[in-house]
Amino acid sequence: MIEARGLTKKYGDRTAVDGISFTVHPGRVTGFLGPNGAGKSTTMRMLLGLDRPTAGSITVHGRSYADFPAPLRQVGALLEARALHPGRSARDHLRWMAASNGLPVRRVDEVLDLVGLTDVAGQRVGRFSLGMGQRLGIAVALLGDPPVVVLDEPVNGLDPEGIRWVRTLTRQLAAEGRTVFLSSHLMSEMALTADHLVVIGRGRVLADCSMPDFIAEHAASFVRVRSPQRAEVAELLRRDGLEVTAVDDELRVQGRDAAGIGELVGRQGHLLHELTLVSSSLEDAFMTLTAASVEYTARDRTPAGATR
Repeated sequence: MIEARGLTKKYGDRTAVDGISFTVHPGRVTGFLGPNGAGKSTTMRMLLGLDRPTAGSITVHGRSYADFPAPLRQVGALLEARALHPGRSARDHLRWMAASNGLPVRRVDEVLDLVGLTDVAGQRVGRFSLGMGQRLGIAVALLGDPPVVVLDEPVNGLDPEGIRWVRTLTRQLAAEGRTVFLSSHLMSEMALTADHLVVIGRGRVLADCSMPDFIAEHAASFVRVRSPQRAEVAELLRRDGLEVTAVDDELRVQGRDAAGIGELVGRQGHLLHELTLVSSSLEDAFMTLTAASVEYTARDRTPAGATR
């Protein structure tokens, strides 16, 4: 279990992390989200003892990372996959890591096989592609068979097969009862992987809840209704107290599920050509919640007055 309590980090006059508190429980994948500059990387660095908190604490099973005599046995982490000696082979890099934490040498070949790098284990890592480097970084994280796994952007540079493999791996780790803390900017992938979310913006916690609760609270779903009697149907639904928005040739209706809308319209003898529930996505919910916390916003390059 990972616990942050009043965690704060300041760099001079700038506050990167501002008194955040959250708990990452075992047995589920917890996604860590936030726009660029939100404080995610700083939080992870403090978790791993790479930065010292200005105030508060972040611990693993009640202890600071630096207090573990063999930290790879307790916490496996991927923060920067390319932080490797380019002249060292993948196998030698893992052997060095294993020796530093008193791990058996056999574990090196086990994790190389697990991440699919057995055939290139003797190659210098400086020749590795981005995706191969990511796989090696995950191998390092799993080397000590730790109960806590922390992965920052683990699918960066991976092909579709690799992305699916990481998704399956993280779910399996959680199913084994491990604590899995996962950061990614790929919302579609996070939606398929995470059970719980911690969302931060400008160094503060914006949300700490389950995936379904987060989407339900921060992005609205609606029922798409199409009918050759659009005006009559819209009036009927509004009279029944539903919120109806006309967009092009469809009606977007909120306040009742699709079955209820269909029954109401059917009782009045109106025709329906479409009745579809349109669910909001994690990306929609994330963008809604963090809109005021985005530090770097690109401008639309379309000239004023121009049409697309």
